[in-house]
Amino acid sequence: MGAAPLAWAIVVAAGQGTRFGARKQYASLDGRPLVSWAVEAARRVCAGVVLVLPSDDLTPAEDRRSRWEADLVVAGGASRSDSVRAGLAAVPDGVEVIAVHDAARPLAGPSLWEATIAAVAAGADAAIPTIPVTDTVRSVREDGSLTTLDRNSLFAVQTPQAFRAGALRGAHAGGNVATDDASLVEARGGIVVQVAGHPRNLKVTHPDDLLVVTALLPAFLQEIGTGPLGSLNR
Repeated sequence: MGAAPLAWAIVVAAGQGTRFGARKQYASLDGRPLVSWAVEAARRVCAGVVLVLPSDDLTPAEDRRSRWEADLVVAGGASRSDSVRAGLAAVPDGVEVIAVHDAARPLAGPSLWEATIAAVAAGADAAIPTIPVTDTVRSVREDGSLTTLDRNSLFAVQTPQAFRAGALRGAHAGGNVATDDASLVEARGGIVVQVAGHPRNLKVTHPDDLLVVTALLPAFLQEIGTGPLGSLNR
């Protein structure tokens, strides 16, 4: 079995939190901001972490690195894609796999990070964690009528998503905008594979979501234990 690929993470935390009502990346989970949990999760698996924050939240370089424990902290852009590109520009050359993770998902465990990175190491251009949709989903036609979709063919996509570095850089080279980086890779003909996501890996979008992740935190802490950082790369 070959050595694990050199992997870095981009943690995207540059949003304004319009639906949450505040910058949710700084909302407290067990006394720590959500972004802190996301960076720690990335550091457990990846060799380096680039954190992308709102431009008006950047303090002097040394202060922000020590505060957030990221290798690099950079300013985000007007859209999520712009922020990912800002993070990409900071990832060193020579990195083979780049994982992109939303800071609003604080409970992504190491096994999920490792599974996506391993899928790319096995030959995929991108690997995305997904979970089956359990609700009934209806689509609105142009005339306003509704149709029920087959939920057996529907999956919700999570982060972290892992990418072959060249594939991700190429997908963002044209300045395209998307809510999902894998869709940009797929649009260029890249091979995107699914890995099993985790129901606990929730995205905090509304204030009530914070109550849910708080309730799930003890199980998450039991999963990650107190193992050393960097099981793959450090």
